[in-house]
Amino acid sequence: MNRETSLDLSDNEIEIVLHDLVEVHGYDFVNYSRASLKRRINRLVANDKFLSFAEFRYRLRNDDVYFKRFVEEITVNVTEMFRDTQFYRTLREEILPILATSPLIRIWHAGCSTGEEVYSMAILLQEARLLQKSLLYATDINPAVLEKVRAGIFSMNQMKQYSENYILSGGKNDFSSYYTAQYNAAKFDEQLGKKIILANHNLVSDSSFNEFQLILCRNVMIYFDKELQERALKLFDDSLEPLGFLALGSKETLKFSLISHKYRQVANKEKIWRKIGK
Repeated sequence: MNRETSLDLSDNEIEIVLHDLVEVHGYDFVNYSRASLKRRINRLVANDKFLSFAEFRYRLRNDDVYFKRFVEEITVNVTEMFRDTQFYRTLREEILPILATSPLIRIWHAGCSTGEEVYSMAILLQEARLLQKSLLYATDINPAVLEKVRAGIFSMNQMKQYSENYILSGGKNDFSSYYTAQYNAAKFDEQLGKKIILANHNLVSDSSFNEFQLILCRNVMIYFDKELQERALKLFDDSLEPLGFLALGSKETLKFSLISHKYRQVANKEKIWRKIGK
């Protein structure tokens, strides 16, 4: 048997790794879905050809560069611009006209990944002539993805799909007017990026840091267990203004949560809720 390809961490070893991460690096993945975490960690162990659990554990505890790689591989970064086009049409037609009545619009993209959804929101706001009085807070546990948001550069290979999404979401402009093509990359307009405030934020352990009219956390909590989902939802509730909006992913819900009685779903098929109670 080839030892290089046969190392598979046990449930107990996974628990040891998770507690090491809290103790040494202050990153708490303990309440993340075990099945997903175990699969991703074992894939990383196999790809990096560790010969023993002790070797992997030592590297993770003592090598900050490798720890950064670990976070990049373990966190899930699957996103695209104007993903779920009807969701963005609902934002455009039903939510932004309400936000327009505020003198300053504060929006939080929690778990923003590489920033496609943040730039989508910036485009919506610009088309509604609201960008100048808006601040978009984009946070993630993974520092590497925040650098990609800061750069505002995405693959040209994706632009055809993003343009189609944009049109289906109600966009009327030429989507290519929002970026400059540079070889195989698309550099988005710096005026969009100027309204984006980036910060490293851990939904597990960090607290509320502002009050928002709209919070988006889409397809992040599906990787959390029930306890961590409740903790994140409590954080969002603490961070939302009265009558503010909370948007989740297509497989996520407020139903059966401890805060559900304080919210009313805006559009039945779209996962957007409005805060109606204290």
